[in-house]
Amino acid sequence: MPAVKKSGQKLDWKHSIVDLMKALGMDASLAERKELAQELGYAGDVGDSAKMNMFLHKALMKKLSENGGKVPAELLD
Repeated sequence: MPAVKKSGQKLDWKHSIVDLMKALGMDASLAERKELAQELGYAGDVGDSAKMNMFLHKALMKKLSENGGKVPAELLD
């Protein structure tokens, strides 16, 4: 991902929502992730950050793909 190379950081964007958000220049704080989850239609408990983060990672990958980003197929299902 070009954004990862630009960041100069070693980021595991394929597995970590925090690293993905950092690669995209987004604030990856818990408060921001909770807000993003609500914006993307997360209906679960935002207090369960593990489930919320998994939802966010898939949802953000899908949004990237829908907007012209090259996302590996295995990260979209």
